[in-house]
Amino acid sequence: METIVISLGGSVLAPEKIDINFLKQFRKLIIKFAKSKRFVIICGGGKTARDYLSAASKVVKLTPEDLDWLGIHATRLNAQLLRNIFREVAHKKVIRNPNKKIKAKEKVIIAAGWKPGWSTDYDAVLLAKNLSVKTVINMTNTDFVYNKDPSKFKNAKPLKCICWKHFRKLVGKKWSPGLNAPFDPIATREAEKSRLTVAIMGKDLNNLQNFLNKKKFKGTIIYHC
Repeated sequence: METIVISLGGSVLAPEKIDINFLKQFRKLIIKFAKSKRFVIICGGGKTARDYLSAASKVVKLTPEDLDWLGIHATRLNAQLLRNIFREVAHKKVIRNPNKKIKAKEKVIIAAGWKPGWSTDYDAVLLAKNLSVKTVINMTNTDFVYNKDPSKFKNAKPLKCICWKHFRKLVGKKWSPGLNAPFDPIATREAEKSRLTVAIMGKDLNNLQNFLNKKKFKGTIIYHC
């Protein structure tokens, strides 16, 4: 049975507040495809994490590890929300360690952040390696990877495909808690090293359905050069 790894951005799950309509439709779609596929879904922290990071930083000066742990616990809260939504088909525990052997037989497995210094994008790459999966779907708040920041440059162009070598130049080398990037720099290096393919797409679920059906989709494929 094919296993699909999805890195579900916190910005998709809860852009400002929890997107209940998205969750209803996402649940419906995943359960439909779970008849023939298995899904491992790891949640990002998104705005929930950034709100906590911002609030704590305005009160005291936090260490990078403190900031990381706030973000990790935000991902775990989002993951528990998903675990409850998929209760009847999901594994009973949220996966935290992406390297630990996964013995779950359920059709849906929910995962969250593991430890400081790593994002859930990186965890998704490790989960894919753990399960011998070669493609990761990354659902984020943008439909494409752009050649430059579209929020700053009106002439930014969407890229339908890009290799890891060139993608690394776009995202840089440094990761920090709350970083808003289509796929973070640490995860990028590991994905390139592991020769993974990552499909970046927005929250349009028709688009996700097209990808799962191996049809054309609106998004960016990042591949090994």
